[in-house]
Amino acid sequence: MRLEPGTLIHTRALLFDMDGTLIDSRVLVERIWKRWCDEHGLDWHVVLPRLHGVRMLDSVRMFATPGMDVDAVYERLYNEEVNDVDGIVPIPGALDLLAALPPQTWTIVTSADTTLATVRLGAAGIVPPPRMVTGEIVTEGKPHPEGYLLGAKRMGAEPEDCLVFEDARAGIDAGRAAGARVIAIAGDHPEEIDEDVEWITDLTALRVESYANGVVSLRVA
Repeated sequence: MRLEPGTLIHTRALLFDMDGTLIDSRVLVERIWKRWCDEHGLDWHVVLPRLHGVRMLDSVRMFATPGMDVDAVYERLYNEEVNDVDGIVPIPGALDLLAALPPQTWTIVTSADTTLATVRLGAAGIVPPPRMVTGEIVTEGKPHPEGYLLGAKRMGAEPEDCLVFEDARAGIDAGRAAGARVIAIAGDHPEEIDEDVEWITDLTALRVESYANGVVSLRVA
């Protein structure tokens, strides 16, 4: 369900996913993973729709074939992603929205670990927020709600008072399971968003209306 222009949204904390929500790393990630799939005869069309939104190690475990050294595969792909930022750009509207938000009102909940998140955010011109939740500090990755529950706790807010921004099904499911309101960043794939999930195309659709008494008000443009 696309949010209508003029819609007013109130929240005490904004919890952003990173890849596909604040930054666009799709070209980079898909380039690295497709090369690995081609080398090992894996069907890229099977891997692609299950790749985004989850921790890298969880992805490796999902796609590794019998006999593969999971740790070695993970180390290789991780190093390639850390050392390659070619093609990483901010999602339209991300820099302006973050600049307009009071810094104490938002953080990031990402499946990437701290090193990878810091590298990618830096490439997109975003300073990592101090209360960021990264993949290595949770026991269960998305779609488990642990990351968003921890994000809410770090922000000093109840999950139901938080607004989660996500782009992938695993993250949308995680935010909803945590009890937060979820808005999907649909980009060029609105047809992939379930009908009962609120969505906007990108972050140019949002304006900060006000901030008072710990509540951020956003207006859909």
